[in-house]
Amino acid sequence: MSEVIDFDAFLKVDIRKGTVVRAEPYPEARKPAIKLWIDFGGDIGIKKTSAQITKHYTPEKLVDTQVLAVVNFPPRQVGKFMSEVLVLGLGDKNDDIVLIRPEITVPNGARMH
Repeated sequence: MSEVIDFDAFLKVDIRKGTVVRAEPYPEARKPAIKLWIDFGGDIGIKKTSAQITKHYTPEKLVDTQVLAVVNFPPRQVGKFMSEVLVLGLGDKNDDIVLIRPEITVPNGARMH
C-alpha cells in the first residue's frame, strides 16, 4: 500500500471524464504508445496525452471512447510529444493497461467524486 494521505489531499486530484476525439500511433515512443486528444468540454477543452495502451486498444477503436484522466497535473514531455493529462488505467494479469471508463455515458468534464 502507498503512503496514507488525508481526504483533502485526495480532493486536490482533479479526475474528469473526457471523450477521445482523435487517436494515432506514437511509433517514436520508447515503449509502444498511442497519442490521444481528449475532449473534456467546458473550460478544460481538448487536451492531449500519450498512453502505453497498445496491447488492448487501437487508435481507430479509441475514437469516441469515454476515459477518465487527471487534468490538473503539470504538462510533461514524453519524447517529442507534450502530455497534458494522465489517462487512468489498471494493469491486467500481464500488467498491460486497461482503461478505466464509465459504463454509462456521462457529460464531458464530469468530475469523479
